[in-house]
Amino acid sequence: MTSRDRILNLFRNNPGEYVSGEKISHLLHISRAAVWKQVKVLREAGFEIEAKHSLGYRLLATPDLLVAAEIENGLSCQLIGRTVVALTETDSTNLQARRLGEEGAIEGTIVVADRQTAGRGRLGRRWESPAGVNLYCSILLRPQIPVQQAPQLTFLSAVAVAETLKEVCQLTTEVKWPNDILASGAKISGLLNEMNSETEQIHFVILGVGINLNMVATQFPEDLNYPATSAFLETGRRVDRLFFLQTFLRRLDLHYQEFLREGFTPIRRRWESLCKLINTQVRVDQGANSCCGTVVGLDLDGALRLQLNNGSVERIVAGDIQPVEALKR
Repeated sequence: MTSRDRILNLFRNNPGEYVSGEKISHLLHISRAAVWKQVKVLREAGFEIEAKHSLGYRLLATPDLLVAAEIENGLSCQLIGRTVVALTETDSTNLQARRLGEEGAIEGTIVVADRQTAGRGRLGRRWESPAGVNLYCSILLRPQIPVQQAPQLTFLSAVAVAETLKEVCQLTTEVKWPNDILASGAKISGLLNEMNSETEQIHFVILGVGINLNMVATQFPEDLNYPATSAFLETGRRVDRLFFLQTFLRRLDLHYQEFLREGFTPIRRRWESLCKLINTQVRVDQGANSCCGTVVGLDLDGALRLQLNNGSVERIVAGDIQPVEALKR
């Protein structure tokens, strides 16, 4: 935790009260001049901090920034968020989480960035990651489950995202296999889960989450593979990113605890209830091949179960799906 994070924690632990520069200096083992310098940096970042002679400093207002101390304050999760790494800018939160995982970071570590310079989606697609508007987050987990069950965690994070959009933004969304969340038919969130494992053992899994919260239309690139939207464009209301993130992490924590206790079945049922393509005819594109059938749900490993015209059920483990009716338009 940086000196700035620790100063913010002091303000949070003394809400509305002045904290003397001498006390901050003593507790953080830094000079009074260093205290003033850190307060100056916080002010430049948008924190409204009042200073009074002989009384000290008092926090009056916070900006819409994702700061580790702010995220941790009142998070109250059992596992998720045990360590919080908040970055102003990074290449990719997934890459940072992978580095931390390889260095032995504990389960529940999260990496959040205000901006990504190399954000990625499925199949290596670029994920547009402008600063100050969206949520880019990766969660490091170390589940003691068979390697073949790791894909189930994608559906766990999708359910948590959809439920948080409903709770915080009053926005009804749908999940699209395998890793997208849609609003009004356009992508509002994408998931990129990655694993470090051996044949029989998972070392760690990274749940990568990108959610378009406050982007405006001009911030989306023109060459998107799929229509995209944001919570702001759908509702006309800006989203408090800190509140949204904390709510999402609490939901994810609850679902992960349930997953560890009860397995995939509860998550699968929730995901299927959010998928509008269940019992709908779709076409599955798999590169040079494609097939059509009716979606009947998820298999135990997260594969899509597709009933073909001859009545047999095929397992789809990769591909892009589109409703047949939409393709006729």
